[in-house]
Amino acid sequence: MRGVLVAASVALVVSLLGTPWVIRFFRRQGYGQEIREDGPSTHLKKRGTPTMGGTVIVTATLIGYFVTHLVTGAGFTASGLLVLMVMTGLGGVGFLDDYIKIRKQRSLGLTARTKFAGQAAVALAFGLLAVRFKNANGLLPGSTFISVIRDTDISIGIIGFPLLAWMIIAATSNAVNLTDGLDGLAAGTSAMVFGAYVVISFWQFGNLCEPGHLEAGCYLVRDPLDVALVAASAMGACFGFLWWNASPAKIFMGDTGSLALGGAFASIAIVSRTELLLFVLGGLFVIETVSVIVQVAGFKLTRKRVFNMAPIHHHFELADWPETTVIIRFWIVSGLAVAFGLGLFYAEFLSHGGSL
Repeated sequence: MRGVLVAASVALVVSLLGTPWVIRFFRRQGYGQEIREDGPSTHLKKRGTPTMGGTVIVTATLIGYFVTHLVTGAGFTASGLLVLMVMTGLGGVGFLDDYIKIRKQRSLGLTARTKFAGQAAVALAFGLLAVRFKNANGLLPGSTFISVIRDTDISIGIIGFPLLAWMIIAATSNAVNLTDGLDGLAAGTSAMVFGAYVVISFWQFGNLCEPGHLEAGCYLVRDPLDVALVAASAMGACFGFLWWNASPAKIFMGDTGSLALGGAFASIAIVSRTELLLFVLGGLFVIETVSVIVQVAGFKLTRKRVFNMAPIHHHFELADWPETTVIIRFWIVSGLAVAFGLGLFYAEFLSHGGSL
């Protein structure tokens, strides 16, 4: 528990104190956000706000994680390092996307094909590496069995696993990217989901299966405590960034942050064997993504828009909801999704005979 507290605290302080410096630096460099012309008119005043703030979130997460290991003396693990690899790798893809937007003064950066290729490269690398590095108990960071709250009996094989990892990572990173459209919306929601994974991973650590002795409700996962440290660092980093990203935002996370956060969620879900539970915990991200799919499909079929604008948070803005009202109500939806997901996690533990 001490390590979790250190990780969250260090990342929080680094993000909270480091973001103002980054804001000043990006302003001097002219790294301002471009705004979509077809978006809500209230967003036009945000043009020029520094972007690429995701660099702070990623850096604070890394510092929180590594400082914790120095303080506690604990060794690094394959699971923790693989999650950080995905987070940093997708953050790099997002950074290139943001940088191109700034340099070319437009709201579009990398081409869809190039961004897709970058996400695929990072995700497939994770998928290939996650089925290596077996520990002393024979456990791997990833599993070839599809998981809900723990592994099911459905195997996708050594070839199917990298493809599944790619699908989950790409879907989640794009979902967070779609959600990042209002001040503090993605950062606040992400902090909640990371907080849930701190609880889940630490609970798994306290109920690990002993080699050769499977107790009721115990978990067959590798490195849950180290995964909890990553989640705690990311949570602290998001909270520190949110202080400056809350409305009216002084800085945006950009694709640098949204892709990195989505990659972190997906990879944590995979190594903690909670792949499908992620879709409950990240319920708001799912709603945002589905709204875009419904909007596009509905328009192609009927030539009419289902929503005023997609993602759905813009629909409510165009329905004259104040931005802060949309954000707070969407945070409430996210909090309910996280609470429901944690409830499912604990109920499943009890159903397997577990107890406090």
